[in-house]
Amino acid sequence: MSAPLHILSVVGARPNFMKIAPFAHAIERHNTTTSCSREIRHTLLHSGQHYDNAMSNDFFRALNIPEPDINLGIGSGTHAEQVGKTMIAFESFASEQRPDWTVVVGDVNATCACALTASKMGIKIAHIEAGLRSFDMTMPEEINRIVTDRLSHLLLTPDEIADENLRREGVPEDRIRCVGNIMIDTLEAQRESAAALDVADIIQTRRLSENTEAPHRTGPFALLTLHRPSNVDTADVLQRLVTCLTDDIATELPLLWTIHPRTRSRLESFGLWDPICANPNIDLLAPLSYHEMLKLNMEADVMLTDSGGLQEECCALGTPCLTLRDNTERPVTLTDQGGLCMLVSNEPQRIRPAFHQLRALERRPHPLPHSDGHTADRVVEAILDADR
Repeated sequence: MSAPLHILSVVGARPNFMKIAPFAHAIERHNTTTSCSREIRHTLLHSGQHYDNAMSNDFFRALNIPEPDINLGIGSGTHAEQVGKTMIAFESFASEQRPDWTVVVGDVNATCACALTASKMGIKIAHIEAGLRSFDMTMPEEINRIVTDRLSHLLLTPDEIADENLRREGVPEDRIRCVGNIMIDTLEAQRESAAALDVADIIQTRRLSENTEAPHRTGPFALLTLHRPSNVDTADVLQRLVTCLTDDIATELPLLWTIHPRTRSRLESFGLWDPICANPNIDLLAPLSYHEMLKLNMEADVMLTDSGGLQEECCALGTPCLTLRDNTERPVTLTDQGGLCMLVSNEPQRIRPAFHQLRALERRPHPLPHSDGHTADRVVEAILDADR
């Protein structure tokens, strides 16, 4: 048998955990099959970019991800600080390990930083979730995606739209492999565990509101996540969104709002926190575990979000979704592409009618292309093929 193929994979923040879990499990399956022609040695690096170390550890346990071989402990900071610190720390660790491949996922700062460093070190790079484009260069994630794809030797895409984006950018065909959506691997693997949870218990456990009169939720509800700077960093924009949510959405359907630390900070500094806490139609929730969020998504009548990953989960679960952005790097999720998501920006005049339109839709899953729960196995095979 050949010498083991050494893969160093990188996670940096919450969106990465759901993508690396099935990859790690697929490597374990590969190494234990009788037909395994080449063993894979897997080293897992956590950059420590995540905003909440306790929540980060919860995700590793909940998704049965192996303990990282190293946590760089980068922490929060500006984009430049995170990228610079990650590059320095990653270079030191990779110099000791000398992996054959570095596998990066998604579009967080650690993805770009480790791709840059690995490229300069002559280490081959595979990018899971390659080819996604919002065509909005004001988004730091778009810059991370483009830089990472330009440096990667193997571009592992979720769908044909992503393939075509890469072809237009001049990527050779033999470097593109359409493998499907790896986040759906995790969703399918964890669906049963999430379904067993109780919505009322989640609300009681995670509720942030100090309103003792807040009702015990048992009926239909809308679910909200909001964290992007374009939505929360400007007082006028956030005030307009909050007014729409409190005066329009929450009066028709109780609203569960899981609060990102960045969003809470802005709500407090703009004087919006206390009025929202006092609203009997809104429950503010602390950051949720993966299974808790998946359970609420399963049960929600409508999702409102600026998260790309939740758009994909909504399509798989059948939850109509209002995407609170001007654009998306995941167009396959949109209604005109057969998905369940509608782009409505952060403008109330677009949010209101779309909310009513989506509520009237029949709830049924709209599976994403090539997303059958076996993407991670195809990723492993693609890397082995590329290394032959």
